Amino acid sequence: MPALRIDAGNLTYTRLNELLRAAVAAGEKEIEIDHVLGQRFIADGLKGDVRITIHGVPGGDLGMFMSGPTCIVHGNAEHAPGNTMDAGMIVIHGSAGDAVAHSMRGGKVFVRGDIGYRGGIHMKEFTGKRPILVVGGSTRAFLGEYMAGGLIVVLGSGGKPAVSERGIGSGIHGGEIFIRGEVPDHLLGVGAMNTPVGVEDRKRIAPVIDEFARELGLDAAELLSGDFIRIAPASSRPFANKYTWE
Repeated sequence: MPALRIDAGNLTYTRLNELLRAAVAAGEKEIEIDHVLGQRFIADGLKGDVRITIHGVPGGDLGMFMSGPTCIVHGNAEHAPGNTMDAGMIVIHGSAGDAVAHSMRGGKVFVRGDIGYRGGIHMKEFTGKRPILVVGGSTRAFLGEYMAGGLIVVLGSGGKPAVSERGIGSGIHGGEIFIRGEVPDHLLGVGAMNTPVGVEDRKRIAPVIDEFARELGLDAAELLSGDFIRIAPASSRPFANKYTWE
């Protein structure tokens, strides 16, 4: 069956989301949305097995609370795609703004290009769900801030360092961050530490990078080449000394 097409050119975000929800409720499995330009909250809270292809630039909170669908973005995305996402996948062929995968608790977010500040903030694991964020390019400051679970991989493709700003893993108390290339210690946030990346670590992240490359039409072998740094919590209570106990 051909995909249902929605022209978002003259639609407010409210009307666009009404049409999208109605299509999913009617059982559509393939939906394409054309001429998207900043409409917020696309696919928020949607459940089920549906593939949504977006042509343009979706606004903030793409896929927030989403549980199951796949969203493919042929363009950039604004802030917080994957916010508190429960399951499913978001694939962004361009770059994205701040707070990508904010509080994500399951599923996958793949960004081919760069992301802004505080990527992966408050990511968490719950009842066996492990969220994954993979960034093909670079990230800004405070990557993985207050991270409580999940996996972040930053590949640094495109000639720029994967991470060059401070606060990486600030307050991290669960999960792990893999960064391709060098990461000076002064860029690490409070509670974060570098740990050696061994053969078993590379085996664990290889399937994730393979899937990222497959979804975005990239060379997995090239992305897996080079050295990686693993950043993990130094303890489960990074700010314990900030509290007063009587």
